[in-house]
Amino acid sequence: MDLQHFIEANPIIAAVRKMGDLRPALASTVRAVFLLTGDINTVSETVRLARQSGKGIYIHLDLLDGLGKDEAAVRFLAKEAQPDGVISTRSYLIQAAKSMGLYTIQRIFVLDSLSVQTGVASVKDTRPDAVECLPGILPRVFAELAQELEQPIIAGGLLRHPEEMRAVFNSGVRAVSVSNKTFWNLFQNREEFLKFCRIPM
Repeated sequence: MDLQHFIEANPIIAAVRKMGDLRPALASTVRAVFLLTGDINTVSETVRLARQSGKGIYIHLDLLDGLGKDEAAVRFLAKEAQPDGVISTRSYLIQAAKSMGLYTIQRIFVLDSLSVQTGVASVKDTRPDAVECLPGILPRVFAELAQELEQPIIAGGLLRHPEEMRAVFNSGVRAVSVSNKTFWNLFQNREEFLKFCRIPM
């Protein structure tokens, strides 16, 4: 399912870095999960559990063990596990996933001005469905990206405090992906999110 459907209901995405955190993520109020761990033996069951919990699940291809980083691996994942979508830093994997009907999220890293330009150019060339930008504490950069790109921007990494999250949301970011479990139950619904960001309802 389209990630925008899930983040419209709750803009917090649970970034699951170890399998022990999967069940807390599925039991939380988030609507979407980014799986940043796992392997070929666990991925299908993980997708099944997510669906059972009513969550969207997006697999980070670069971090999944036991599969090559090629088109055949994407085809296998799309056919056997059937996640809602995939995440990758690799443009060719994003393109392969798009051709198989998967929702695609391109992850970019912002280290300096050049990396912003390179990331924007890569996204415009690859045309993923959404963009995840790391680290997640750069409101000014996110405001620039939101002006440059048509895709929804997701902030990920290094968010520690509610005020940081509020600043990021007010920069034009549509969602944040966080591994800190204390944020996974921050919002029960969109109204709570708008109130948190001090956006008139």
